[in-house]
Amino acid sequence: MITIKTEGEIKVLREGGKILASVLGETASRAKPGVSAAELDVLAEKLIKEAGGEPSFKDYGGDSGNPFPGSLCFSVNDEVVHGIPSEGKILKEGDIVGLDLGLKYKGLFTDMAITVPVGRVGEKEMKIIETAKKSLNAGIAAAKDGAFIGDIGFAVQKYAESRGFSVVKKLVGHGVGYSVHEEPEIPNYGKKGTGARLKAGMVLALEPMINEGGDDVVLEKDGWTWRTKDGSLSAHFEHTIAVTKKGAEVMTIL
Repeated sequence: MITIKTEGEIKVLREGGKILASVLGETASRAKPGVSAAELDVLAEKLIKEAGGEPSFKDYGGDSGNPFPGSLCFSVNDEVVHGIPSEGKILKEGDIVGLDLGLKYKGLFTDMAITVPVGRVGEKEMKIIETAKKSLNAGIAAAKDGAFIGDIGFAVQKYAESRGFSVVKKLVGHGVGYSVHEEPEIPNYGKKGTGARLKAGMVLALEPMINEGGDDVVLEKDGWTWRTKDGSLSAHFEHTIAVTKKGAEVMTIL
C-alpha cells in the first residue's frame, strides 16, 4: 500500500532530512586516500546520534539472519550499492565511493546517497559522478502530483543514456517515511504515463544507479554488496522527496 504522509509528518521528515544531509556531507568530506570505510561508518553513526537520530541501516534485515553490519553503505568503484563498511576497505587516490545513509528521526525515516571522488580522479570518473547526479535531478523534476512512476524512470534513463551510460534495472528506488523501504518501487527506467499515479503527500526515495558499462549487476557472497557484472564503474545518488501539487520538495538538503 502506498502511503500519504500528513503535513505534520512531512515537517518531521524535513527536519530529519536536513540532519541527514548535514551528516552525510560531513562524512563525505572525510573520504580521503588512506581512510577506511570503518572510520567513516563510526563517524556517521556518531554524528547521527549527536543530532538526536538513529542510524536506520544498522542491523537492517535482521529477520533474514544476515543483518547489515554498519550504519553507512560504502560502495567503491564497481560496487553499485550496499557495500559493507569494513575495516579493511581503504580508500585510495583515484577511487570513487558511494556513501548511502539512512536516518530515523522522531519515528520517521529518510534516505540519502552521494558519490564522491577520492583525491584526484580521471575524466571518466568525474563524468559518471556528474551524470548520476544530473540523472537524479531529472527524476526529481518529473515527480509531481498527477504524474506517474514511469515518468520518473523515463527521465532518469533518458538523461543517463544520452551521456553514454546505462541504468541499473535490478535495483530500484522506493517509498520511505514510516519504514526504511515502502511501496511503491521506483525503477530508474520506464515509459511515461505508466505505473502508479503520484499524489501529493507521497514521500519517495529516488536513487539512480548509473553504470559505465552494461546495466547488469551481481550480488556478492556477503549477501549485501552489489557489483557491476562487467567490472565497470558505478555511481549512485539519492534524495528523499515529498510529492506536492507544485512538484517535488527535496527533504534531504540543508
